[in-house]
Amino acid sequence: MSSATLTSFTSLVSDFYGYEDLLSDREKGVLADLRRYLETEVKPGVNRHWADATFPHEIVKGLAGLGLFGMPWEETRPFENSAVFRGWVALELARVDASVATFVGVQNGLAMGSIGVGGSAEQRAEWLPRMASGDLVGAFGLTEPLSGSDSAQGLRTIATRDGDDWVLNGSKRWIGNATFSDITIIWAKSAEDGQVKGFIVPTDTAGYTATKIEDKQSLRIVQNADITLEDVRVPESHRLQQADSFRSTAAVLRLTRAEVAWAAVGNSIGAYEAALAYANERVQFGKPIAKHQLVQDLLVKCIGNITASIGMVVRCSQMLDEGTQRDEHASLAKAFTTARMRETVGYAREVMGGNGIVLDYDVARFFADAEALYSYEGTREMNTLIVGRSITGQAAFV
Repeated sequence: MSSATLTSFTSLVSDFYGYEDLLSDREKGVLADLRRYLETEVKPGVNRHWADATFPHEIVKGLAGLGLFGMPWEETRPFENSAVFRGWVALELARVDASVATFVGVQNGLAMGSIGVGGSAEQRAEWLPRMASGDLVGAFGLTEPLSGSDSAQGLRTIATRDGDDWVLNGSKRWIGNATFSDITIIWAKSAEDGQVKGFIVPTDTAGYTATKIEDKQSLRIVQNADITLEDVRVPESHRLQQADSFRSTAAVLRLTRAEVAWAAVGNSIGAYEAALAYANERVQFGKPIAKHQLVQDLLVKCIGNITASIGMVVRCSQMLDEGTQRDEHASLAKAFTTARMRETVGYAREVMGGNGIVLDYDVARFFADAEALYSYEGTREMNTLIVGRSITGQAAFV
């Protein structure tokens, strides 16, 4: 149980319309604990890790101890919680650092989500608790060097049945956590029926190789890797038993896409809060720049984007709790909030002038990380086409 009390919870000043009031007292308490942990244990070192492109492995157990891994799943949830609360968790993480939010999103959403959605009861019982405790770190292997937006049809990784085993051959790219993950969920096309299937692949399996992608200029703390699979043999018991087509993959992505939208809002808030503090401290022409009309205009544009985005993601998550959320709802949230994020981090950098391009003031990191959030988990264009198909009844993907 969270040690925080309701009186210790303070709403974010950037939650201009007070959406946090929708949370239960228990959820607010956990958010308060998370906020303290991030401020004391993560934020002090985040710029150095970003500059060095290193991951703070020491935070894995700390985040697990807060109950952040496995929140949606019956086998691992520490208490009954809402999708809106889980969205606020993603927002709080990204408000401090989008890379840390991405790590949690991969572990809790993509990797555990694949097992939660596509695994049998036995697989869920075997793998989810070990991942929730932080004893096992997971990765999610879908994207390939020649297959990104067309993953539903374009997967080139092949799974071939051989008795009681499956043999995997192919490659993956941009796989977060994959340089240090203990297991990776590999999505491959079956040589038998041509359907996409999911496999739990321990990363010490012969033929599995992960190579870090160097020189990224966005989400530098996330350890992305290229994965090579050469005759990787896994038993049938490691095939996700309830995942027999890309529909299962899409179900996982629908859950995580909305949380990426929440993370985009958090990244916007991080940049806005840094710019707001700076505007009240920085003196030009004999007064804080917050007293200049054009600076206030930039800050109001920021809070307007943030407020509109929070309203959208809150409703999208409420629909998930109600069982009414569809692909197009998550896609609209992701497309809209990431576009507004791009504007917001630009406005925040503009407030800070030249200081907006150095890490010391944080905004440069939020500005750079926005580019990856804008693209991954479905580009704006692909999400636009998903929504466009819904509202017109006409598919325009090709």
